[in-house]
Amino acid sequence: MKTYKPDHTFFPVTEVPAIGVPEGTDEKEIDSTGYKFIVREDTGSVLSCMTTDYKLVQNKDIFDIAQPIVKEKGGLLTEVRQFGNGARTKYKFTFPDVDVKITKKDHLNPHIDMWNSYDGTHQVNMIAGCFRLICSNGMVIGHMISNYNFRHLVSNKNLNPENFAKAVQRSIDKTLDIFDKDFPTLIETKARKSDKAKFIKMLPEYVGEAAVARMLAGHSMNTYWDLINIATYLASHVMNRNWESTHKWESKVYPTVKSWALKAQS
Repeated sequence: MKTYKPDHTFFPVTEVPAIGVPEGTDEKEIDSTGYKFIVREDTGSVLSCMTTDYKLVQNKDIFDIAQPIVKEKGGLLTEVRQFGNGARTKYKFTFPDVDVKITKKDHLNPHIDMWNSYDGTHQVNMIAGCFRLICSNGMVIGHMISNYNFRHLVSNKNLNPENFAKAVQRSIDKTLDIFDKDFPTLIETKARKSDKAKFIKMLPEYVGEAAVARMLAGHSMNTYWDLINIATYLASHVMNRNWESTHKWESKVYPTVKSWALKAQS
């Protein structure tokens, strides 16, 4: 598995007060505007203009907290992405030794995405889950296991190294536990007819035709894992991601189907 180095994301960033002498005035300096510039020190580029409430969190600081914890659990840095001249950064850690086999050609590994931004578009964010590529255009499907967010605010007392380290640890532990216990149950347990009927009733009316087409194309409803896959496909490809109702429905699917699988096993 290919690994990456994150060094290029560790450029120094500083805060510069948004003050000065505006043109067309009596040359009286403005010493407080309530805003500050977030600036790359290596290039001098302005990454954003934020309010003074914004709390700067350096990429290197969060990476140095997460990396030892991830490494101890067998994780590898498998992707590093930057956007907006370095204003937004994503790190992806994968756990190759933890593997759930779906079929001979299909398997899943857990991974954790860690985001940070210098322009306010992302909170300090840890997303744990399992995903796999299903389309040539890069679309992935999967299940988000946990999501921890820390807002970039000076007043946010939760945004500190100790709490972030705990969030990383909890994300990893929860992910590995679900891979060990939940997924084998979903994959190996045959879905009851009554649960299949309840699953179909769960679907929003406007995706019914797409769901039927998906099943006719050979995507069965034999196991509870199949139900999860159909639901995830619909949420990713058919449902409107801009609607809050989509996300509410999506969040209910996994715990509901999991509860059916556990009852079917008992």
